[in-house]
Amino acid sequence: MRLSQILRCTASAAVVGAVAFGFAGVASAQDGQASSVDDIIVTAQKREQSLQDVPIVVTSLSAEALEDAGVKDIKDLQILTPGLTVTSTTSEASTTARIRGVGTVGDNPGLESSVGVVIDGVYRSRNGVGFGDIGELSRIEVLKGPQGTLFGKNTSAGVINIITEAPSFTPGYSAEFTAGNYGSLGAAGSITGPINDQVAMRLYAARRVRDGFYNVDTGDGPRTETDDANVDFYTLRGQLLVLPNDSSSVRIIADYTARDEYCCTGVQVRTGPTYPFIDGASVGTGQRPPAAGFGFLPFSRDAFTNRATDQQIEDKGISAEANIDIDQWNATFTSISSFRDWKVQNGQDADFTGADIAYRVNDGQFGAGVRNITQEFRLAGATDSLDWLVGVFATREQVNRHDSFYLGADYAPVLSLQLTAPFAGLGIPTSANSIGCFTRAGQTVTQMTQCLGTGGAVFGTGPTPVAGQALRDEYQQQSDSLAIFTNNSWHVTDQFDVTLGLRYTYDKKTLEGLQTNVGTSSATCAGALGNFTTLATLVGGGNPAAGQASAGAITARLCLPWTNPFFANRGIRESANDGTLSGTVKAAYRLNDSVLVYGSYARGYKSFGYNQDRVQGTVPPTPQASLFFPSEDVNSYELGIKTTLFDRSMLLNATYFDQTFENFQLNTFLGTAFVVESIPELTSRGVDADFLWFTPVEGLSFSGGVTYTKAEYASFTAADLANPANFPGLSLLPGATPSFAPEWSYVAAVNFNRSIGNGLTAGFSLQGKYMTEYNTGSDLLPYKMQDGFGTVNGRITIGSEDERWTLEAWAQNLTDEEYVQVAYNGFLQGSGFQTTVQPNGTFYNPAGDTQTIDAFLGAPRTFGATLRLKY
Repeated sequence: MRLSQILRCTASAAVVGAVAFGFAGVASAQDGQASSVDDIIVTAQKREQSLQDVPIVVTSLSAEALEDAGVKDIKDLQILTPGLTVTSTTSEASTTARIRGVGTVGDNPGLESSVGVVIDGVYRSRNGVGFGDIGELSRIEVLKGPQGTLFGKNTSAGVINIITEAPSFTPGYSAEFTAGNYGSLGAAGSITGPINDQVAMRLYAARRVRDGFYNVDTGDGPRTETDDANVDFYTLRGQLLVLPNDSSSVRIIADYTARDEYCCTGVQVRTGPTYPFIDGASVGTGQRPPAAGFGFLPFSRDAFTNRATDQQIEDKGISAEANIDIDQWNATFTSISSFRDWKVQNGQDADFTGADIAYRVNDGQFGAGVRNITQEFRLAGATDSLDWLVGVFATREQVNRHDSFYLGADYAPVLSLQLTAPFAGLGIPTSANSIGCFTRAGQTVTQMTQCLGTGGAVFGTGPTPVAGQALRDEYQQQSDSLAIFTNNSWHVTDQFDVTLGLRYTYDKKTLEGLQTNVGTSSATCAGALGNFTTLATLVGGGNPAAGQASAGAITARLCLPWTNPFFANRGIRESANDGTLSGTVKAAYRLNDSVLVYGSYARGYKSFGYNQDRVQGTVPPTPQASLFFPSEDVNSYELGIKTTLFDRSMLLNATYFDQTFENFQLNTFLGTAFVVESIPELTSRGVDADFLWFTPVEGLSFSGGVTYTKAEYASFTAADLANPANFPGLSLLPGATPSFAPEWSYVAAVNFNRSIGNGLTAGFSLQGKYMTEYNTGSDLLPYKMQDGFGTVNGRITIGSEDERWTLEAWAQNLTDEEYVQVAYNGFLQGSGFQTTVQPNGTFYNPAGDTQTIDAFLGAPRTFGATLRLKY
């Protein structure tokens, strides 16, 4: 009966919330003290099962575990999960989750995610859409490896499955008040209870603010904010649970979140030889002065940003899940319908210096939005020997991106200084006014030489980039997807199960766009192209063939996407469709009541798409004919063992995985623009292991996990890429370890909570994570390496035994570990790669690396106190 199922699910949630795998407390729903891992229930196969019966690598985290670790969003989640990294870049909307070293950079809404985020059964197609205060949680399940059979496309690396607390027919109220350093203040509250005998409700609201982590030097201005990466948002979430009769239930959820913040600026971690040009153009130094030999700079949170980084993010939606029991089939019919609407707009300092080089304005012309509707139907049942499930899923999604780009007053002078600096050996001055020498119509070698020799004073009247708006682009993409799927487990014997899952997915996507040049700056490129042979002859010492590469590098800087005349009023219309079959086969054998061994094969799928950006060649810089990139596929094999030891008080699981991704969708920033390329092959192999022990000591538990990953790109050449011109900037990838793929990732936790008499309880919890070194840049430049580091979160609590009140003192990143989230190329500040192949076979030569490297930093130590009230 549906009513009894609701009550049973409520009990299960309470138990899971108490004994959660991964750092949980140990309070039972009945007697306040559970000590068995059998109570850990997951829904990784869209039905309730014991964690130890599921032949999948799952990290299940309870509400208490998440609360103890200070988890408010998916970025906080990584301290509890080995092999999971979550980062954000130019705004909190650009959030990327990776599992076992695999994920999709979230800066471009044209790319969908490799790690799916599902909240209460509703798939969120971009990781950034799932970022934010999630509200009251029942648990979070992190499923590793392809999960496409049941969770659909774009889960080729894994799934973060978030289950929030449902309405209760037992009245309850809760409130939370938090204060901490960096001016952190927060308040949240909820109410739940019956409206009548058949309807219960739950309402949650939260408001949080915090000052930024960066100290900002505003340089030339006009920015006035002197901090960055602050928090300022509120969220509302309302639910209804309707029980029309004993065999059906309907859960309706509506939510709304709004953020109004400044995020995100970066800091220099390596300042290159272009520093004097930035220094000369800016009020103050404009950026951090270089270290000796242009090496790594000491860690600092001092940023240089002259333009505003304000962002507004709005996320709203509604979903309805209906479950109807069909007793004669011993089955349940499930329908999940949803509508989501997410959008972001923000300003940006493109160069992250105090000089006024390039920027975007928060005027509604720079931002993105994702609006979708989804519908899923499932029918699941069981016989004595077969658990079966069939379903259909459909979605229509509309993705839009608006881009606007402005050149600052210092753009042309800084560019001119960079272009003329290499001529110093020829007696030509480094000048801020020489761009016209390259662009004046009909320039001869003699005239160009005289012009450069006089710093642009003679024959230097050619077009020059003009301060102001340079481009305005719009992209609209519609995606339709339909899938049918089945997942069936045959109990061959009491000990042996075989699972077969299949999913057929049909996708159709249509992209329309208009790329518009604004102002006269594109005449700069046109003029440079007209003088290309003259420039090649000059730099080639009279031999134009010898000067082709150097002339190409100069012309490419004058013909960047925002000064490229070939994009003027360029219309875009592309459409593609594809159908693919994915699925899984699993075999699980229970050696005895305590040991399960299993093996599995899974094929995952990540949809094709369109790069919603300007993509061009080098010289001539003609736009790429198509913005299309193909689908990404993965074949995954796993062998695992799950053990339950010491009177079922200890859990010890381990799994070997071997994953091969084909056409891996890589989105990388090369210093002036993002490019999307399909890398032919990426492998990820290793071991996942997890541990949990409910000790004989009342209230004390230990847990931990480790992931060993050996991830590697296969060898490839320029000919293997859709745009061979991208290969120089990707030439470090063949045979190398991809970014964000540490070889080792460890987590560990201890939790202690018990009565101390007089109606009081006290306890503490510690969570820690350590990752070995890894590169944080998609192009793998050496200055983007992050050394191995560890973070620790801690909490001390005291409260009443009936949980009417609890007071907590907490700290995140307790040891104030200094680390980089993402390192990236400073805009128009040098180059990490050369124009010709170097002796090592790549286009990288450390001696010629002039690239300034900026970084988005990890959060510092935060601490504070939280008061929780509950009735």
